Amino acid sequence: MPNDGPVVALAGGVGGAKLAYGLYQLLGDRLTVVVNTGDDFEHWGLTICPDLDTVTYNLAGINNLEQGWGLADESYRALEQVTRYGGESWFRLGDRDLGTHLVRTQTLKSGATLTEVTFRLKTEMGIRASILPMSDQPVRTLVHTDEGVLAFQDYFVRRRCEPRLIRLEFAGIGAARPSPAVMSALNDAAAVVLCPSNPYLSLDPILHLPGMADKLRGLHAPVVAVSPIVGGLALKGPAAKIMAELGVEVSPVAVARHLTGQIRLDGFVLDQTDAASASDVAALQGVTPLVTDTIMGDHASKMRLAQNVLQFAAALAQTTAAA
Repeated sequence: MPNDGPVVALAGGVGGAKLAYGLYQLLGDRLTVVVNTGDDFEHWGLTICPDLDTVTYNLAGINNLEQGWGLADESYRALEQVTRYGGESWFRLGDRDLGTHLVRTQTLKSGATLTEVTFRLKTEMGIRASILPMSDQPVRTLVHTDEGVLAFQDYFVRRRCEPRLIRLEFAGIGAARPSPAVMSALNDAAAVVLCPSNPYLSLDPILHLPGMADKLRGLHAPVVAVSPIVGGLALKGPAAKIMAELGVEVSPVAVARHLTGQIRLDGFVLDQTDAASASDVAALQGVTPLVTDTIMGDHASKMRLAQNVLQFAAALAQTTAAA
């Protein structure tokens, strides 16, 4: 049962980190968050893992609440000096954030895996939950646009998602595998939650890892996803723009359909704004909809959604057991 057993959350980006935070408040060390690493890149000679850091800072309670990423009370003296020298300044690395990347890069160069480095960082921040990169092998999201192929951070940060997206490529994914720690967590899971992350940029890299979709399809635990689309809009990030450019309807139903094309989905959570779409979600094979408030504007709303998701997963597990 999700209320007393381990829960695995798949996450990336700010929306995913918000729900992961709510789940952490309720589950503590029974939570494992598997995080997208397709956004990772090298900058200033350092290995930067934006989604891992966003999740880690959120769970540690030290994130910048206003922007959703980065650290609270951050300073940018190092960036100012780099700019003064004419160095690359388009990716804003704060001073304390820089410390994270320095330790990560040094530890990786000493021979540690990304899983081992992430364990060290989250432990030093006092986080009891497990935070796992989706893979220890590098996967890099490339964005094919009307202006050519862009590395993800060039598209997302430097170009602010302005070029029109044609398709996505996950370079290196054929040689990558879910880490042993990820597979072990899934084996033990009482429920799996797909957080309201961008389905194309944050969840697809995880789901496209060789063996991952088959693993999720074979689980006895319920698999529940939360829609990142509310009222035809993405609450954070370019999900709506990407869906429109791919010729996909910007709706929770389209997100659910996209996910069910890859994995077995038992439950799908959509906002009360989209209550009229619940019947369309229910028409998808094997998917039960839940309509609730999915807007996470503060601490209480993150916990409320997390509680609703866990109760939903528990009910689905009971239904399956009774069948």
